[in-house]
Amino acid sequence: MKIAPYNSRFKDVGILYQDSLLLLQALIRTPSESGQEGKTADLIHSFLSKRTITVNRVKNNVWAYNSFFSRGKPTILLNSHHDTVKPNAGYTRDPYDAIIKQEMLYGLGANDAGGCLVSLIATFLYYYDQTDLPFNLCLATTAEEENSGENGILLMLDHLAPIAFALIGEPTEMQMAIAEKGNMVLDCVVHGKAGHAAREEGDNAIYKALKDIQWFEQYRFPKQCEFLGSIKMTVTQVDAGIQHNVIPAVCRFTVDIRLTSAYTVDEILKTIKSNISSNVSVRPGVMKPSSIPASHPVIKAGQAIGLKTYVSPTCSDQGWLDVPSLKMGPGDSARSHMANEYVYTWEIREGIKGYITLLDTLLPFLLNNPIE
Repeated sequence: MKIAPYNSRFKDVGILYQDSLLLLQALIRTPSESGQEGKTADLIHSFLSKRTITVNRVKNNVWAYNSFFSRGKPTILLNSHHDTVKPNAGYTRDPYDAIIKQEMLYGLGANDAGGCLVSLIATFLYYYDQTDLPFNLCLATTAEEENSGENGILLMLDHLAPIAFALIGEPTEMQMAIAEKGNMVLDCVVHGKAGHAAREEGDNAIYKALKDIQWFEQYRFPKQCEFLGSIKMTVTQVDAGIQHNVIPAVCRFTVDIRLTSAYTVDEILKTIKSNISSNVSVRPGVMKPSSIPASHPVIKAGQAIGLKTYVSPTCSDQGWLDVPSLKMGPGDSARSHMANEYVYTWEIREGIKGYITLLDTLLPFLLNNPIE
């Protein structure tokens, strides 16, 4: 049986909150590791369809437009993801239990980014049937954010109407993350020569790799970005050797690089390759750094209701977008990927209120500062 549209009931945030809480519990109880989000996509599709909303889907990405969509108006994207990382070994609770205890909803993906996701869905429902909006809303719940996969937001963007601005739901304690670094991952390989560890023979690939690893640790790019600071390079994985008495002929290591707009990717790679001996390959899916000007209407609206701005240390689906975007949502980034992940239930309620207040406040700003 279909559920009638909320209409005037949207004005009661309490109803939106209760529906959001139940949806989030259902999502947590449904495993959705990156690339395997089919069942959570089904849940979201069903949740919206039962409310007589026309729903679109490509693979595990689900999206919908407000009832009175008009191509003559700019479209605001409301986006968050429903995939999760794998539960880590530190969990002492069932990561899929979705239990609520002392206002804390526990479960994998509760904080990153389940609370944001259901709060944005509630916000979309709040505005869904309003006839006088100066903008369209596109709700997009996406897959493969955690693994930067090709079947996530990148795949869905080709199917959407043009976007003027994006509100990305990630845990920021409902403050405005106005910039974030991009991300590039390098796979490096060093070749030596195998030999017996007891003899003076061979060419140890680990020792050769250490010189390059030390360079990544110590090198600092001279130019800094006003918002994003310095480029950050971190060696995060090393793999070498086949057994204890064999000098390794190959050493592989991985470098995580956080990008700023001070250098292009080509400039960064040129510097790296001229300073190390390893063979370097770039993994697909380089994420661009992003920022939004302080003069943008949504930033003005946020400041008008007392929101603070900051630069986020983490990446998100913002890195795939070529339009102005703001990262903001309930929850705390420090809880993301932690064991026994949780979100406070009151954070979801305040997240819904905060998103609605921001968009309500944005309306008069758009009269004098329209988004194209």
